[in-house]
Amino acid sequence: METIDRYLAAWNTTDPSARRDAIAAAFTPDARYVDPLADVSGHDGVDALIAGAQEQFAGLTFSRGDVLDAHHDVVRFTWHLGPAGAEPVVIGFDVAEIAEDGRLRTVHGFLDKVPG
Repeated sequence: METIDRYLAAWNTTDPSARRDAIAAAFTPDARYVDPLADVSGHDGVDALIAGAQEQFAGLTFSRGDVLDAHHDVVRFTWHLGPAGAEPVVIGFDVAEIAEDGRLRTVHGFLDKVPG
């Protein structure tokens, strides 16, 4: 699904200017992202969150997991964070609302596997 591919691309884009463009392509301007560790809104909030995750998990990349299911304007999917081609360090499960323009309006994240 293109929407999720854009979402993961935003998380993987490390150049700040390119990341802002990727965020604008993936999220509505008033988007909200919430998980057990964060609750942010808007492109600035999402950008700061992603920059922090990239700093904490430098060199790791996000990829799609095994679950991808959608109906109406809602999608649920799993994702992995880890070294390319290796066992993921973090595994998550997100449920998101998609706006009419195909961008994400809300993302509710859950962490299934986290480092100790």
